[in-house]
Amino acid sequence: MSEKSLIIDVKQGQLRLGGLSMPCRIGRGGYVEDRLGREGDEKTPLGDYHLRFGLYRADRIPAPPSSLTFWPIEVNDGWCDDPDDPAYNRFIRLPYPASHEVLWRDDGAYDIILVISHNDSPPMAGKGSAVFIHIAQPDDRQTLGCVALTPDDMVKLLPHLKSDMAVSIHA
Repeated sequence: MSEKSLIIDVKQGQLRLGGLSMPCRIGRGGYVEDRLGREGDEKTPLGDYHLRFGLYRADRIPAPPSSLTFWPIEVNDGWCDDPDDPAYNRFIRLPYPASHEVLWRDDGAYDIILVISHNDSPPMAGKGSAVFIHIAQPDDRQTLGCVALTPDDMVKLLPHLKSDMAVSIHA
């Protein structure tokens, strides 16, 4: 295991980075080989990715202490999840006519978002969108395909992150 790689073991439900190890939640549909993943399958895609950047709710938390680039989320921020739209699996501004996720959420799940390179270079229609590492729901439910950490564990992880850091999601 590399000190420079974020390792997510979906079978064990563990996220590791160097000497850090913490439980994580994955998709409620389980996991799937990246090439077989589909929009809405609720499965976490296995594969090798990179951290792109982070987003955070500046009205709730201060700028994260991290070498990873972070931008504050605004009320009109979203992420397109419509496979037929040219902005599929991309950051968008709301209102937006196609199907999308609203990033400004009341439940706290998107108070911190780590954007990974899943299906983004270029996005392939229907292969999955908005696969993030984010804050877990307090009721311990699984995600819709993302990886989620408790707020406390996310805070422990942030100082160790860097732009373009390798992310390995495996079983």
